[in-house]
Amino acid sequence: MRKITYIEAIREAFDLALGRDSRVVLIGEGVPDPKNIFGSTVGLREKYGSRRVFDMPLAENGVTGICIGAAMTGLRPVMIHQRIDFSLLALDQIINNAAKWSYMFNGVVSVPLVIRVIVGRGWGQGPQHSQSLQAIFAQIPGLKVVMPTTAKDAKGMMLAAIEDENPVIFIEHRWVHQIEDEVQEDYYTVPFGKARKIHDGSDVTIASFSFMSIETLKAGRVLDRHCGISADIFDMRSLSPLDIDSIIDSIKKTGKLILVDTASKFGSFSGELLSQVVERGFSYLKETPIRIAAPDHPAPTSHYMTENYYPEAVDIALRVIDVVNKDNCSDSILKTLRNKLKRDRPHDVPDLKFTGPF
Repeated sequence: MRKITYIEAIREAFDLALGRDSRVVLIGEGVPDPKNIFGSTVGLREKYGSRRVFDMPLAENGVTGICIGAAMTGLRPVMIHQRIDFSLLALDQIINNAAKWSYMFNGVVSVPLVIRVIVGRGWGQGPQHSQSLQAIFAQIPGLKVVMPTTAKDAKGMMLAAIEDENPVIFIEHRWVHQIEDEVQEDYYTVPFGKARKIHDGSDVTIASFSFMSIETLKAGRVLDRHCGISADIFDMRSLSPLDIDSIIDSIKKTGKLILVDTASKFGSFSGELLSQVVERGFSYLKETPIRIAAPDHPAPTSHYMTENYYPEAVDIALRVIDVVNKDNCSDSILKTLRNKLKRDRPHDVPDLKFTGPF
């Protein structure tokens, strides 16, 4: 095994899928442009030709309709929106057509379509280009929704999404794109609907999504070492289908639950996860569960205003201390926590090497 970045893993998945199945096509705005969607489609047009890897006009609803029709008639399109915000222009096609037509036609047709979208802050993109809207799609019957965090999961879940007979919303957080992971070179799939435990503990259960799993793991490791707090941390990976069983089993042990989301709190998917946990596991909870998420107002554009908008590892650590009620975390230890969890790059620059276009 070798280490590659998340973006390299996505590109590798595309390459393997295109080489394995002639029905797979990559479609989207900017697929063959010089930046190749943050480097994820580099060389694929040259290798597989312009009939299978190609650009489209700035007409998201038109592109989506074309891809749904292509999927229903034998192709397996991977449609790419560089931001999840752009997919809002195609909600009717996604929700009323892609998600429902297999059901409405009694399974006679399927819609094997992957809609790849990117979320997260970066470079001052502000209210209309940095939203985390996964909850909108996760509540739609007929759609599968995944948010892989690691390069290994990204490759395996992308290949699983391309194989799936149902439409899959594949959501990437731009802040995980340059994170490296050990990834096998061959073709493999990672099944949907199973959370991955990333840290073992007995004091509190933490369920997190996408880049928030990275921040939560940072917090968990520092708390373990400096405060004696051990957290059972789960990277949920898949929103629909959703793995509730792993969280229920964990709170039987810990009795405490924290949910960490990439979106604004009100109406976010963490609320759905919490409601399902309470329905099935209320008797196991010893403390009131809490949710950590962005504030309930649009994301600012200003570098100075975004600094405190998004939760980070230090915010998670402090909330964990509150929930666990550890009184051995002295002021000096809290100071150490803040220093250990200090960010190592500008808070609004996901990739220091990427200089545009944005």
